[in-house]
Amino acid sequence: MRNPPIKRPRKQSSSVKLEQIIHEMDTRGDPKAVAGMARFGIETSKAFGVSIPQLRDLAGKIGKNHHLAEQLWGTGIHEARILAGMIDDPAWVTEDQMEKWVADFDSWDIVDGSCGNLFDKTELAVRKALEWSKRKEEYVKRAGFVLMAELAVHDRKAADKTFLDFLPLIVREASDERNFVKKAVNWALRQIGKRNAALNAAAIETCSKIRDSDSTSAKWVASDALRELTSAPVKRKLSGTKQQGPRR
Repeated sequence: MRNPPIKRPRKQSSSVKLEQIIHEMDTRGDPKAVAGMARFGIETSKAFGVSIPQLRDLAGKIGKNHHLAEQLWGTGIHEARILAGMIDDPAWVTEDQMEKWVADFDSWDIVDGSCGNLFDKTELAVRKALEWSKRKEEYVKRAGFVLMAELAVHDRKAADKTFLDFLPLIVREASDERNFVKKAVNWALRQIGKRNAALNAAAIETCSKIRDSDSTSAKWVASDALRELTSAPVKRKLSGTKQQGPRR
C-alpha cells in the first residue's frame, strides 16, 4: 500500500465553487490565445485561452485547497489542470494522486506546471524524478527530468548527492530524440550545473560524456548545456558557492 505524507494539515474548506471557477475562466478566455498556444505545441482541444498570469491571479484569490484542486483536475480542461497544480497543497498529495495526474499528462505546459508548482514540493519528489525518468511515455519521462530541474532550483536544503545521482540518468536518456524529452533532459542538466561550483564541475563532466555520442539529440543536449555552464555569467555567479553536505 502506498503511504500518504507523514504530516497533513487540517481539513480545508472554501466558499469557492468549481462552477464559479470554470465560469470565470471561460469569461477570461481568448480564442486568439488558444490559437497561439497551439502554435507552441500545447494541446488545446479543451482550452479557454487563459494566460498564466491570469491563472496565478485566480489562484491567489482561491488559496490552497486540495479538494478543489482534484475537482479542477477531473474536468480535463487545460487551464483547470494548470490551476489545480497552483492551488493544491503539497502536504495533501499522495503517490496515488501523482501517478493519476502523470498518466493524464497530455501537454508539456501541464507537465511543467504540475511539477514546478506542486510535485517538486512533495516528499516524493526525488523518488518520482528517478522513477519517471525511466518510463517510456513521453510526458511521463519529461516529468521526471522537469522534477530534477525544479528541485535544483527550489530545494535549497537538498544535498549535492541528490543531484549527482541524477546525472547518470541524464547520460542514459540524453539520446532520446523526442523534443519534449530532450529539452527536459537539457533543462535538468543546466539547472543542476548552476546550483553550485561543485555541481557545475560535475555537470560539465557529464556534458563531456554525452557529447561524443552518435545521437544527434545527445550532442545537442551536451553542447547547449555546456555553452551556458561554462559562460562567464554562470562562473561569476558560482564563484562563491560551496558544496553542500548530506541533509540531516
